[in-house]
Amino acid sequence: MVKFNRFVLSLLASTMVFTASGAEEFGIVQQTLDNPDNEPAPVHPVPHPRQMKWQETEFYAFFHFGMNTFTGLEWGYGSESPNRFAPTAVPNPRQWLEAVKAAGMKGGIAVVKHHDGFCLWPTATTEHKCTNSSNQNAKQTNIPRDFAEAARALDMKYGFYISPWDRNSAEYGKDTYVKNVFMKQCEELALYGDDQFEMWFDGANGGDGYYGGANETRSIDRETYYDVPNLRDYVHDICKDCVMWGVGGEARWIGNEEGWAGQTNWSPENRGIAGENNGMYGSEDGWFWLPGESDAKSTSGGWFWHSGQSYTSAERLFQMYLETVGRNSTLILNIPPDQSGLLPQRSVDILKQLGDMITSRLGNDLARSAKSVEVTAVRDNGQARTYAASNLTDGDKDTYWATNDGVNTAQITITWDSPQTLRYVALMEYIIKGQRVKGFTIETSADGVTWAPRADGIEKTTIGYKRIVPLNGSTASSYGSGVTAKALRISITDSRACPLLHTISVY
Repeated sequence: MVKFNRFVLSLLASTMVFTASGAEEFGIVQQTLDNPDNEPAPVHPVPHPRQMKWQETEFYAFFHFGMNTFTGLEWGYGSESPNRFAPTAVPNPRQWLEAVKAAGMKGGIAVVKHHDGFCLWPTATTEHKCTNSSNQNAKQTNIPRDFAEAARALDMKYGFYISPWDRNSAEYGKDTYVKNVFMKQCEELALYGDDQFEMWFDGANGGDGYYGGANETRSIDRETYYDVPNLRDYVHDICKDCVMWGVGGEARWIGNEEGWAGQTNWSPENRGIAGENNGMYGSEDGWFWLPGESDAKSTSGGWFWHSGQSYTSAERLFQMYLETVGRNSTLILNIPPDQSGLLPQRSVDILKQLGDMITSRLGNDLARSAKSVEVTAVRDNGQARTYAASNLTDGDKDTYWATNDGVNTAQITITWDSPQTLRYVALMEYIIKGQRVKGFTIETSADGVTWAPRADGIEKTTIGYKRIVPLNGSTASSYGSGVTAKALRISITDSRACPLLHTISVY
C-alpha cells in the first residue's frame, strides 16, 4: 500500500512525455493555482471594459446645434429648407470644447443629426444637409470632422448624437431606412474617428413627420425595427470602445432631465421601459450592467439655443455635479451654441466659474497626507497582489482594499497629525468586479476618541463607481464652514459580498 501511494504521488508531481523514439520520459511540472492572487470572485453583472472607460469620463458636455438653432423649435418637422440653416460664422467646435474643459469636463457629444433629419456634415445619405444651404458658412460646416479633430487636439473624449428617428426621410419606417440611411450615417461618422466613446441614439422614435412629402404618422417598434442586437455588433465593429445610449441599451437614462440621480443608485438594471421608469435608482438584482447617465440643461428654454434664454448659475451646476457624478452616475450637461456657431460668452464665463469651484472644493485630497489609514479587516495577500489599507490612498485605480470572503462589514479609520477642516468624503468601489456596498456610515472625531455621526439626512446606502458625500448633509449648500476633525471613520455596514474599495478621498 505504501508503494502504491508513492506511485500516485509521483504521478501527481510529474507528467509523461514521449520522445521521437517512442520512449517514455518523466519531468516535473510546476503546480498552477487557480487563483494565485487570491482575487475576490466577481459579483455579477459586471461592466464591459468599454463601459468602464465611459464611466471614467464622469462629466462631459452636450452641444445641441443645428436647424432648430435657426427655427426656434426643439423638434423640427423635417420639411425645413436647408437655407434656414444660416450660421453667421463658420461654427467653431474647438471653442465649445475649450470652454467645457475649463469646467472640468473630460469630453463632449455633438448633435450632428436631430429628429428633423438635417445633417451637419456632407453626407451621401440625404439632401437634407448643411452643404445644401445657400449660406456660405453653412457650406463650410462639417461638425463631426471639426469636433473630432478639436477633441483629439485637446486630449478629450468625443462622440456624436445621431437621431435614429428621421422626420425628413421618405424611407423612415420602411425596411430600407435602417440599412440604407441610418447605418450608413453611423459608418460615415466613424470615418471622422473610430475612437468615439459614446453614440447618443436617443429614445424618440416614430410619430408624425414630413417623410419626403408624405406628411403622415409612422410608428415603429424600436427593438425590432433597428434590430438592436445586430446594431450593437455593427457599431462596436466600427467603433470598438463606443457605448450606445438610448437605442442600443448600454447606458440608461437616469430618468429625469434635472441633473440628479437617486442617493441609492445601482448600476445593475433591466433593459426596456421598466428600467427607464426606475432610472434614478437602478436595481440591486438587475440582470444587466446598465449604468446611469444624467442629461441636464445649463440654460432655460430647451436643449437648443433660444433668444432670451437664461443661464443656470455655477453654484447650481455644482449641485448637479454632486447629485450625479457624486451618486454613481455620469453627467452630460447641455451648453447650446448660438447662431454664430459659438457658445455665448455668458456660458463660457459660468463654465469657468464651475471649473474653479470643482478644483477648489474637490482638488486637494486630504487623505493623501493622512498620518495613517487603518482597517478592521483585510484580505489575505496573493502572490502578486495585496489588499492593504494603503491601497485606498495611493492614487491608483487598479489597486484596492478588500476583506476576506464572507466578511461583509468593516471599518476604515483615517487620522491626521493635526486638526483638518473636512467637507466631503468621496468613495469609489472597484466595480470591475461588480457593485457591492449596500450600507455605510461616516463619523468624525476631534480627538480620536469621541465620535460624531456625519451626513445626517443623506442615504448612506450604495457607493458604486463614485459617491461624494457632503458631511453637513446637504448638496444644496454643501460647502459651508466644514467639520474640524483629526480622524474620520467609515463603516461598511452591509455588502452583497466582501467589499472592494479602490479610493477614499477627503476634501
